[in-house]
Amino acid sequence: MTLDITGMGAVAAVGSTPEEIHQRLCQGRLGLAEVTAFDTSGFRQKHAYPITDQPPGSDVPMRASGFLHAAVRQALTDAGIADRAATCPVLVGTTHREQRSVELWWRGRHPVRFPDLNFDAGLRAEFGFTDTHTFANACSASLTMLGMAQDLIEHGLADTVVVAGTDVMTESTFGAFDRIQNVPDQVRPFDGSRRGMMMGEGAVAVVLERPGGDRDRARARLRGVGVNCDAAHATAPDAASVEAAVQQAHQRAGITADEVGLVMLHGTGTVLNDQAEAAVLHSVFGRVARQPMVTGIKSMTGHTLGGSGLLSLIVAAQSMRHGLVPPTAGLDELMPEAEGLDLVYGEARAADVALAQVHSIGMGGLNAIAIVEGVTS
Repeated sequence: MTLDITGMGAVAAVGSTPEEIHQRLCQGRLGLAEVTAFDTSGFRQKHAYPITDQPPGSDVPMRASGFLHAAVRQALTDAGIADRAATCPVLVGTTHREQRSVELWWRGRHPVRFPDLNFDAGLRAEFGFTDTHTFANACSASLTMLGMAQDLIEHGLADTVVVAGTDVMTESTFGAFDRIQNVPDQVRPFDGSRRGMMMGEGAVAVVLERPGGDRDRARARLRGVGVNCDAAHATAPDAASVEAAVQQAHQRAGITADEVGLVMLHGTGTVLNDQAEAAVLHSVFGRVARQPMVTGIKSMTGHTLGGSGLLSLIVAAQSMRHGLVPPTAGLDELMPEAEGLDLVYGEARAADVALAQVHSIGMGGLNAIAIVEGVTS
């Protein structure tokens, strides 16, 4: 069943609305900045892709919730359902939940209540929602929740579902990646000299509705979502499993590979992820008459973790709506495994695209692939 995406909202390091984020990505704007919220003197890495909403040297609790509320409010307003959304199911995907708040509590800087570590109580208090759920599902969390929302609507359990994702940087995860990888100067998806992932911050939300209402309100249309979990390795993606999720998404969407005009990469700039993702693209699209365009926005937003897949989907929707695809930044020398792919880099590309494929590849083999249909402005 094709469903309408009638509302969108997002905040990230490069912008505070979906339109602004897409516009700045097309301009090649980087959200890269020095980390000032916590002491980095013990780390090799000093930079990330933070949202610069607080003075240097300070960090406040519940930022992931604050960004989530901002994105949800935008989406509800965009969909025109702010006055009747209280009974809609709300599915929030995340990696950390409010882990940064726990770190601040551990340092004696702020109190924290354990019920606040999920987003349910805050959403109920802020919007009056009565059916809210938080799912911690690594980097594929928000696209996995999008698939669950599609199931809810297809099986008659809801007519409208709010799907969201949110995460902020945590000192512990920042430190962990500082220890296990080389120090990248920026995220460089599919670049031959890529050195690893860098964290970003942000939140994103969409309103998903059963078709049949005012079709002019649709910002995009969800055709299908494929999900799986292979548990093959803690960090290394399994290309065959990712491809299986792609094929499942195509089947649910009722499409073939040659109909896809744009692929939004997971594109973390890590050696193994980019190799596996390139292998999947060659396998899926190797025989089509015309290669889809390929781009990755983590080069400018950083890895926004649980919300990253849904953020890529919103950017895909905006790209199809405005006929302009943002480039992959930091791509100076194409890695050998990506030869033959139609990567958008250097500058944004004007394009007439009807269908986009969005990738989320999470740790532990958590994969989610979405197919979204564009709506022109």
